[in-house]
Amino acid sequence: MLPVVGLVAAYVIGSTPFAYFAGRLLRGIDLRQHGSGNLGATNVYRTLGAPAAIIVLLLDAAKGALPVLAFPALTGAAGSWWPAVFGVAAILGHVRPYAGVFKGGGKGVATASGVFAALAPVPFAASFATFVVVVSLTRYVSLGSMLGAAALALTVVVRDGIGSPLGAVALALAAFVVWTHRANIGRLRRGEESRLGRPGGARA
Repeated sequence: MLPVVGLVAAYVIGSTPFAYFAGRLLRGIDLRQHGSGNLGATNVYRTLGAPAAIIVLLLDAAKGALPVLAFPALTGAAGSWWPAVFGVAAILGHVRPYAGVFKGGGKGVATASGVFAALAPVPFAASFATFVVVVSLTRYVSLGSMLGAAALALTVVVRDGIGSPLGAVALALAAFVVWTHRANIGRLRRGEESRLGRPGGARA
């Protein structure tokens, strides 16, 4: 399998909309028409409940981990950049699934978590701890996602350097996560952002 075939395969794997399938299988609904309209685990949680959200979260993370672990060897792609590049393809697939056929993809956090859990376990652990602490204190998943991405970028850059493949991808990912959460940032500033387990705009 050539590297370009691996990139296409990583994108297709990332595009697989497990949240969409969960909505159809469990309640016969299209999650793009419910809640936030995103095909991500957070919307699954708010619409279908915690058990379904956990399953979707793990599957979305696996979409990121599988290409970076398996495709370099399968494609014969040499060089330290390729695992990260396959991971980026999977993340883009999750955010823009099947070239727009499934609009309203997720924001890439779970799939990116799978990528970095496979490639950089220690920085990922720091990122995950940041996410858990922020969400536990504020109940804002969006804020936890952004600060977790920032913590990931910081720890990877400190460990590997800003010019390393993972350092560059982690910085780009942090900026991308902030960009995909730009609407959430506006709601946070206005006090209208939904808290985990509470209706939108509920204040502490």
